[in-house]
Amino acid sequence: MTTMGMGATHFGSPLTNTDLASKGIFSPMITARHKVLAHLKKSRAASAREIARALKMSAPNVRHHLSVLCSDGRVESTEVNNREGRGRPEKLYSLSQAALGDNLSALTEALLTESSPRLNVEALAGHILNSSQFANLPITKRLVLLIEKINEMHYQARWEASAEGPRVILGRCPYAKVIAGHPELCKMDAAMLKNALGNQVEQTAKMENLHGVCIFAMR
Repeated sequence: MTTMGMGATHFGSPLTNTDLASKGIFSPMITARHKVLAHLKKSRAASAREIARALKMSAPNVRHHLSVLCSDGRVESTEVNNREGRGRPEKLYSLSQAALGDNLSALTEALLTESSPRLNVEALAGHILNSSQFANLPITKRLVLLIEKINEMHYQARWEASAEGPRVILGRCPYAKVIAGHPELCKMDAAMLKNALGNQVEQTAKMENLHGVCIFAMR
């Protein structure tokens, strides 16, 4: 027997929210959050009270959904004076920049295409990661600091020792939207790692279609 809803199963296999969505079946929780997001997209900013009134939902319910949406980065809040002119300040909620989206990938693509014949990957690497902070550090501390710094840039990186020397493993490409047309960005990554570690590095593995990892071995 097939059961539908949260945690639903189909022939013994769990159905994800994506599966439910593809079948036109949504949990009330997900549908309610979509309504909150749609309202914020339309109104640009609103309090929990205003959202509850517009969507005919209870204020505690709306606050719960807003808390979840804030925690996953789709919504942000600011505190303002009560717009009815009395009582304590209230929070206004709006879609985050991440949820709204931007045109940065198109701009990046255009800039890279325009400058590609004369692009200096060494200089670009130096602008992205200042190598002076690694000066006079032993190699292990350089590696630890390097991983910390590039993970702030969303590389999901780690390093590991090997018989041939340390390897830096990049679990994610933060340039995924433009890398296919601009493989020179891999050379920029190599230059960035070389400058930080003070040693030559060689790329020994590359993500294919955003699967796998990129590996740079220190030589």
